Amino acid sequence: MNRSDLPVPDLGRQEFELPRAVLWDMDGTLLDSEKLWDVAMAELAERLGVTMTVALRQSTLGNSMQGAMTKLYVAAGIAEADRDLDAQAAWIRGRVAELFAGGIPWRPGADAALDTVASLGIPMVLVTNTERDLTERALPTIGKHRFAHTLCGDEVAEGKPAPDLYLAAAAAVGATPAQCLAIEDSPTGTEAATAAGCPVLVVPSDAEVPPGPGRTFRDGLLGLDIADVVTAWRPIGSAGDSVGH
Repeated sequence: MNRSDLPVPDLGRQEFELPRAVLWDMDGTLLDSEKLWDVAMAELAERLGVTMTVALRQSTLGNSMQGAMTKLYVAAGIAEADRDLDAQAAWIRGRVAELFAGGIPWRPGADAALDTVASLGIPMVLVTNTERDLTERALPTIGKHRFAHTLCGDEVAEGKPAPDLYLAAAAAVGATPAQCLAIEDSPTGTEAATAAGCPVLVVPSDAEVPPGPGRTFRDGLLGLDIADVVTAWRPIGSAGDSVGH
């Protein structure tokens, strides 16, 4: 079915148009992989001599490797000259790879939500701060074939919360960020999508995401349908953010 032939529900607007692309975050949005990262990050924190508190872990959610590591170093009181980022990043990559090998659970409703968006004929792009090697280990679970492109945090100048990944994702499908809908779970990822100019459907997982222009909130991906996509995708600054169900 062509996307132009799809019936769009009456949501109180005169005209409807679907986004040019849907840009999906991975960890915490599609996959419940943050629980696996929790294990590795807590172990690394212990190696660095600091306790991984809930607040510290939440501050690292959705971060690039360097961003997350820097927050651990600061919490541990490790001076910049004494930080061995390369060695410790290599350790955490290896540990997360071990954990991924045991299987990565889906977030509730995520598999069906991908199918729903695909059925609308909307191209999808995976936009993740996770580095390419670990992303490739996760893609067999999600299905690489679903995505027109996959973009990773180590493939842009700056990862989330900088807008680089979302700007690159929109450009990859020949669209502007405002023509795309981003789907995110974390404050870091939502900030990145907003900074790029994408409307965002926020499905919070482990950390609260503040409201803001262009952000629509939903409790999760279970039951996501065309009405949710149409409602969430609208120009930044349009009246009335929609808060979840």
